[in-house]
Amino acid sequence: MELYVFMFMLAALVSSENKVVHEDFYMNGCSDTEKENMYGMDGEELWHADFIKGVGVITQPDFSDPLGYDGFYQSAVGNVETCKANLAVAIKAYKNPQEKMDKPHTSIYAEDDVVLDVENVLICHVSGFFPPPVRVSWTKNNEILTGDSLSQYRPKDDGTYNIFSSLTFTPDEGDIYSCTVNHVALDQPQTKTWEVDVAVPGVGPAVFCGVGLSLGLLGVAAGTFFLIKGNNCN
Repeated sequence: MELYVFMFMLAALVSSENKVVHEDFYMNGCSDTEKENMYGMDGEELWHADFIKGVGVITQPDFSDPLGYDGFYQSAVGNVETCKANLAVAIKAYKNPQEKMDKPHTSIYAEDDVVLDVENVLICHVSGFFPPPVRVSWTKNNEILTGDSLSQYRPKDDGTYNIFSSLTFTPDEGDIYSCTVNHVALDQPQTKTWEVDVAVPGVGPAVFCGVGLSLGLLGVAAGTFFLIKGNNCN
């Protein structure tokens, strides 16, 4: 599967010192199954088109003068349709040259501290891969799960990509979750597992404190006994 991504980099310069202070990027890409349209700055995403929900998603906080205008999403749809219309021509022109491929690296972790029976989010972070796309799937105790969400592809400075898959779950002691990643650069799917293992406070400190207190009281009682005996002798 070929994915052609077109990126434009803009740099804002300080005229007096001629130094780059910010770097904008724009990504518009498509394949026979995938499509992406995203704006960003300094490696952070500012806006992307959610083609499943049919809306533009602003990822900036409200105080930062968020990017966007009327028709912004419709413009993204038009750009992707143009990409798809030119895809066959691009494939023919490039003659499908052998691409340099980078294998993904996968990690899995919980968003918050794990507390039994309290809803949490598992995150599967897939990084350092090229080209897109990747496929991410989840299991719980070897049973396939649905309902996970997948982020946009986020480009890195080295030309590879990151993506996040998140799964809402409720921890139960002993449950085992797995995140499986499929990518063209892998000989076989890459799977990471995560087990619900909530540490139970140890009894050692409590026992130690109890024994120490008992010995202390015993020492006080013994001292009092000998003090009384000594007074009786006098």
